[in-house]
Amino acid sequence: MADDNQGKTAQLYRMVMSEHLCPFGLKSKFLLKRKGYQVEDHHLTTREETDAFQNKHNVDTTPQAFINGQRIGGYDELREYFGLDDPDSETSYQPVIAIFGTALLMAISIMWFFNSAIFSLMTIEKFVAIAMILLGLQKLQDVESFSTMFLNYDLLAQKQVGYGYLYPFGETFAGILMLGGALIWLAAPVALFIGTVGAVSVFKAVYIDHRELKCACVGGNSNVPLGFVSLTENLIMIAMGLWMPLRTYLL
Repeated sequence: MADDNQGKTAQLYRMVMSEHLCPFGLKSKFLLKRKGYQVEDHHLTTREETDAFQNKHNVDTTPQAFINGQRIGGYDELREYFGLDDPDSETSYQPVIAIFGTALLMAISIMWFFNSAIFSLMTIEKFVAIAMILLGLQKLQDVESFSTMFLNYDLLAQKQVGYGYLYPFGETFAGILMLGGALIWLAAPVALFIGTVGAVSVFKAVYIDHRELKCACVGGNSNVPLGFVSLTENLIMIAMGLWMPLRTYLL
């Protein structure tokens, strides 16, 4: 990781052509300036200039950043240099935090709009329903990739492969119905079923078989580890599947 770099100079070589402006070059320049560097910004304006630069420095890509005469590399290498990324880390909870954080703020916004108590049982209901919808949308972006990762641990999908393709639709559909309080007689069993199967599958894979897997909860290309977060997600769906019919009956 770099030390205090205020007032120092870096050299950046990036493609700036009429038909192509390298986005990673712009991000590299922004990052260097944010870290307090004066940037000597060298534009590679033709394909020939770019090829000559790559041949000279024996690199395959641009941009390339240099600090104190040492070549650091492209944007990803700069992030590692400044300690923003850990090259040895293969997992991240960032997608989960983003989804659940957004779901909570959306639930609070809904309650605010209707002049209801912001922090109430209703807020929790809306939060869980919105989270289910957002998680379902993540899976629906690439159902094929999701179903492949899902097969690594889901017990029902391993016996009935088609379940892996239906799961994202069921989760999203149940979340939408619960958000509007509609057709709870249908939404609740769906949430209860997929939550129960998911909880049992995750518990077996992680806590009995001690397998280290990636969770398909935010889609098939995520680096979220399968474990406590995944189990909690399924337990919450079980709770919603039980609570929503009871709430309808009580009210």
